Parts: sequence; C-alpha cells; structure tokens
Amino acid sequence: MIIQENKVALIKRIREGSIYYVFPGGGIEVGETPEQATVREVYEELGVRINIINHLENVYYNGMQHYFLAEITEGKFGTGKGEEFTDIDRNRGVYKPMWVEVKQLSTIDVRPKKISDKVKNLFM
Repeated sequence: MIIQENKVALIKRIREGSIYYVFPGGGIEVGETPEQATVREVYEELGVRINIINHLENVYYNGMQHYFLAEITEGKFGTGKGEEFTDIDRNRGVYKPMWVEVKQLSTIDVRPKKISDKVKNLFM
C-alpha cells in the first residue's frame, strides 16, 4: 500500500463487464518472502521501487494476502512492464495504475473492502 499526498496507489481493473480497484500485488514465487514478492510485484505493476515501512495486515481474500505500507524510492509511477501489460494472450482485462484520493475510497469498489476501510481509518 503506497500513500502520497492523501492519495493511494490502486490498479483499476476492467474485466468481464465489471470495474473495480485492487491494491498492487500478486503471487509469491518459490523462495520469496511476502515482502520480497511485494517489492517485485509493485515494480512489475507500477514501475516503481519501494521501501516497506511496516506490515499492516494479512487478509484471506482469494487466498492469503499480505498488506504492507510502503514508500516509493525511485522510478516513474505507471511504467510497469509486468505480464499484465505485456502478455496480450493473457485475456485478463484492463489493468490501469492510478492514484485515488483516500476520501474517495468509499465511493468506488475497492477489493478487498477490509483493507480499503483500514486505509480510510488510518489516513482520514
């Protein structure tokens, strides 16, 4: 979870007629810790390097998910080159990195909602 100037980094998903938002992240590869997977996935999806500040919570949502608060240390937001953007045969819909104001989280479909609510409580 990356928050800057009262905005949170999200991935807008458009898939099978639905529009929703998720926090950057993905699967843990063999030999990776959740922290290492977070750093890798954020770079692949957002094009930025991060420093993890602390662990926020684990949530079971389509499998166990680990959430960390992080800060950007380098890179340009929105330049990710992960398979979400490069594998045209993947057919998993649209992935659009974007900044969303924390106060808008209650007006959009952010998944999982538990983490969206936690962000609102921590940063509003």
